[in-house]
Amino acid sequence: MRAPRSSVLGIGIPLRSLLQRFALVLLIGASFALMVLGRVDTATVERTRTGVMDVVGPVLDVLSRPVAAANRAVAEVRDIMFLRAELERLRDENERLLQWQTVARRMEAENVALRQLLSVVPETMPSFVAARVIADSGAPFVRTVLVNAGHRDGVRKGQVVMNEDGVVGRVVEVGERSTRILLITDLNSRIPIFDEDSGLRGILAGDNGDSPALSFLPNQAQVLPGNRIVTSGHGGLFPQGLPIGVATARDGQIRVRPYVDLHRLEYVRIIRYELPLLAPAGEERPVAADAP
Repeated sequence: MRAPRSSVLGIGIPLRSLLQRFALVLLIGASFALMVLGRVDTATVERTRTGVMDVVGPVLDVLSRPVAAANRAVAEVRDIMFLRAELERLRDENERLLQWQTVARRMEAENVALRQLLSVVPETMPSFVAARVIADSGAPFVRTVLVNAGHRDGVRKGQVVMNEDGVVGRVVEVGERSTRILLITDLNSRIPIFDEDSGLRGILAGDNGDSPALSFLPNQAQVLPGNRIVTSGHGGLFPQGLPIGVATARDGQIRVRPYVDLHRLEYVRIIRYELPLLAPAGEERPVAADAP
């Protein structure tokens, strides 16, 4: 009784070894045979595939439901944890804002009292004209854009241009229905600036790059990266305190990364600011009576 069993085992072991050795070849052959069958009898292959899908589909649907439920549970737990952390962050931020509100109210009351004491003449709030960017220079050595507002809308040469993020540039050419704006990154752009953190003043000089440089700073001036740069108002061409960007350091030079993405301008605001050093177009500056 043992002899037949040992003979079967003796035959089975070489056969299994042979199958393992040529398994890759057999699989390739089977794949090739299925490809040939699919080309020869497309209808049969299609019916077979459809039948397999009909049989396997409900099984996969049943098996996927626990997985989907587990994914939903994990997502809900993750959302709850995120909301809890966000709630704590908002509470801390709200507490800090309440403290700043108290300080701001105290400073506002003090400011009003000092202005009344000194009889300070309040500055007039400038108005603005909203315009859409209709063309970009696109040139490597020019940084200007064209907007659809002009003389008829009250736009004048030299006025400052902004958007919701900060200073964009200033008006250099005005037509009846269109205006050309010189961006703050242009080589010809020069803007008096003020570093709110260090109290230093200087000039923001464009160089046709994405980050204009700071020049005419005091000797041994230390403008740290991250300092907030705004307009100083010197010269009267720009209102004071308009946001420009954040100071950065590159190649041993202090530069400014603008708040405005100048490559994606769509709408801008032209500030109708009274320019004390420029006479309106077509008008001459009055001369004193005793002038020679």
